[in-house]
Amino acid sequence: MILSAKEAHIAQAAQALRDGQLLGLPTETVYGLAANACDDAAVAKIFAAKGRPADHPLIVHVASVAQVPLFAAQVPEFAHRLMATFWPGPLTLILPRLSGVAAASAGGQDSIGLRCPSHPVAQALLKAAWVLGVEGVSAPSANRFGRVSPTTVAHVQEELGAELLILDGGECDVGIESTIIDCTRGEPVLLRPGQITRAQIETACGRSVLQPQDLAATKQTAPRASGTLASHYAPRARVRLLSAPALQAGLRDAAGNGSAIAVYARTLTPLDVLPGLGLAAALQWRQMPPSAAAAAQQLFALLRELDRTGVAEIWVETPPDTPDWAGVRDRLARAAA
Repeated sequence: MILSAKEAHIAQAAQALRDGQLLGLPTETVYGLAANACDDAAVAKIFAAKGRPADHPLIVHVASVAQVPLFAAQVPEFAHRLMATFWPGPLTLILPRLSGVAAASAGGQDSIGLRCPSHPVAQALLKAAWVLGVEGVSAPSANRFGRVSPTTVAHVQEELGAELLILDGGECDVGIESTIIDCTRGEPVLLRPGQITRAQIETACGRSVLQPQDLAATKQTAPRASGTLASHYAPRARVRLLSAPALQAGLRDAAGNGSAIAVYARTLTPLDVLPGLGLAAALQWRQMPPSAAAAAQQLFALLRELDRTGVAEIWVETPPDTPDWAGVRDRLARAAA
């Protein structure tokens, strides 16, 4: 059941959360499958609907910084700076969890992931739910576990069925999930890249940002976090990441053999590869935008679109190895794992 962003519908959706129901929730990143973060029975419904392991933590969404003390036992100064700079927005902070709070949402860990989304519908819903006593909303991506994240209402219905209550917030602006920073180690640690880059994080908090592998030297282990498994965001078709020369050579080898291949290329065009080759009509070609932000915004929708064509493989030209493309590279690498 799809609800518009009217005030009455937002109130209905907030009441549904208060009553322990699930909700499809738009955010600026992707659509989430939302439940009352402090209602363990409701949170269990998220895990069941997604087929997600119960020890894989969920991100809790809040309307403002004022709700952070309800979930976090302590907040380092650098985390305060990150909230002040990037909230509301596509940044998740992993913080020490307040004992006895949202254990199911945290996957049993002693840390909790918190985010304040900027999408106006998400903000309105979180505020309306807060008035009803819902202190935070757990909302992983509204898709089956490990599959391509949804960025439209239609994607959510495709994944989870028409019976789910969904707030329609239009197409997601960012298109890939939030940047995740672990703030439990004394220094910021980047667990998942996103629209907000490592350099932006360092500028905002005045500290160097570590990578999970940097913890190995000190024998520390980063907490589990959403979307950090090696294989994730995967369509049914096999995804292959290839350099431009390897992509061009592979397509030349595939010419005329009837391969059901889709191509998502950034620097190559069909004219660079196909003249005189007579590649099979089954080939689907899509051009990657030149900017990382535009590519991120369309990435998941495009993977779904190509999957629907029935191709066996999706060949993707590897994005540039630059900070602005880190989020897109991460999602494609996990889709191809």
